[in-house]
Amino acid sequence: MKFALAQLNPTIGDLHRNAQDILKSARAAQAAGAQILLTPELSLCGYPPRDLLLQPNFIQQMDQVLKQLAQDLPAELWVLVGTVSDRGQLALPSSAESHDISGKLLFNSMALLHQGQRQRLFHKRLLPTYDVFDEHRYFESDPAPPDLSNQFTVADASGQPLRIGVTICEDLWNDEEFWGKRSYRDNPIADLAQQGVDVIVNLSASPYSLGKQALREAMLQHLAQRHDLPILYVNQVGGNDDLVFDGGSFGVDRQGNTCCRAPSFEIDLLIAEVNTATQKLQMGSLSAVSRSPSEELWPALVLGVRDYAQKCGFKTAILGLSGGIDSALVAAIAAAALGPKNVLGILMPSPYSSDHSISDAAALAQNLGIATETVAIAPAMAAFDQALLPLFAGTEFGLAEENLQSRIRGTLLMAMANKFGHLLISTGNKSEIAVGYCTLYGDMNGGLGAIADLPKTQVYALCQWLNTQTAKNLGLTPQDRPEIIPAHIITKPPSAELRPGQLDQDSLPPYEVLDEILDRLICQHQSSAEISAAGFAPETVNRVVALVNRAEFKRRQAPPGLKVTDRAFGTGWRMPIARRWQA
Repeated sequence: MKFALAQLNPTIGDLHRNAQDILKSARAAQAAGAQILLTPELSLCGYPPRDLLLQPNFIQQMDQVLKQLAQDLPAELWVLVGTVSDRGQLALPSSAESHDISGKLLFNSMALLHQGQRQRLFHKRLLPTYDVFDEHRYFESDPAPPDLSNQFTVADASGQPLRIGVTICEDLWNDEEFWGKRSYRDNPIADLAQQGVDVIVNLSASPYSLGKQALREAMLQHLAQRHDLPILYVNQVGGNDDLVFDGGSFGVDRQGNTCCRAPSFEIDLLIAEVNTATQKLQMGSLSAVSRSPSEELWPALVLGVRDYAQKCGFKTAILGLSGGIDSALVAAIAAAALGPKNVLGILMPSPYSSDHSISDAAALAQNLGIATETVAIAPAMAAFDQALLPLFAGTEFGLAEENLQSRIRGTLLMAMANKFGHLLISTGNKSEIAVGYCTLYGDMNGGLGAIADLPKTQVYALCQWLNTQTAKNLGLTPQDRPEIIPAHIITKPPSAELRPGQLDQDSLPPYEVLDEILDRLICQHQSSAEISAAGFAPETVNRVVALVNRAEFKRRQAPPGLKVTDRAFGTGWRMPIARRWQA
């Protein structure tokens, strides 16, 4: 029996277009000889729909579109479509009538469509409420008791039946042997195995983070071996706001071998074949996996920028080009995502800007093939100084005056974005945002933070990788390799250039040290004492912790930043601003 795994890129709320994408995949699946089509979690409305789910007419329209889709699909194909159902659509077996179904009105569901009708509804059992997930805000867990769990039977052409167990995303992530603990009382995979299903399918919308595909495959390999069952996993792809979904749909056989895998960060239709007599998953198309962190991160960031722009209605982007490494990487990402002709870089030199910053930015733009404009900010600086002279009289030049330069630049960029309909992409990295080394209403301006979850050390690594990959793609040797990112941008000491001779390390630890401390503090939740015990100077640790705590109000006002690590300053970061307790 052939399964088709539709790795789709839905737009949240675009119900009719999403339905058409499912229909297109269904026709392709039928042409490939598949009997069953799997689509991702909430594939009809896109994930995560968030507070759209609080709009009753949104739920009603989704049901109408689902009914029409059922009629349009090839009648003989069995199709699982991710949707939202309400309590009025519940159809529990009679033995479950006495089961308590009090709670919220909505369920995160998969609709089984066949012969023009909705045959069954399967509901998600485990609802995540950590990191970026907040599903208890909207959904109730599957109200059916475990012995009535999600499964259906399909017969192949010879009449051989195959019992298929249905799980939705988080339902996979609760195996105590793999994790060393349980996060939920129930284990849907174990329940389905005890009921004797022949194959388990999982329909997911699992956001990307660095290394997550390897973790998913290791987890499913363990589950398949433990329960002696093949597992098919289909995942959403594309960018939705701050989240990037990497796809990477795959299947593992009963021995835990990965037998098929779709490419990451691309729309795809993966065919997986199960022998109905032996329940053996056959070997199929097996896309390669990334070999390094940079090789993973680059397509994730490009996809995130491209989808954010397109789904928000932007065709062009603008950013400030300082000659520094952060803006260089963002410019390269934007050019790859939207095309060089659709990216405009603005050079805004001040009296403190070095000559090489201007020449480095110009060289970068030429390498990328993007257009540039230059707006000197000295006249605006003088105007602000004059206006503030009576108020600042008797004080020394300091941070307020330095930050005015950044705010002038931010104002100019926003004016250009507003005038011509560009998406302004901010260029701050995670290290700077963590410690507040950024200016509100200045370099923090923008509609999207492309590298807001990328530590400074990873920015350097990605730029170096990008230069290497360019050389490999052109078949050149290291001696004559062209540079996308000019070498001087990578090798020069980082500086905001807001005063003469300024360097980042005048006020921050070296980024190699800073990033390690930040990772331990933010991602590993270590205390100051634990970080110091790992070999870091206590005074440095305490200073970094104080900076992180003090910058919370800035992060609350930052543009959405693409999430590519386990712990980002975005929808999954919920720290209070006004507080007494410090990390």
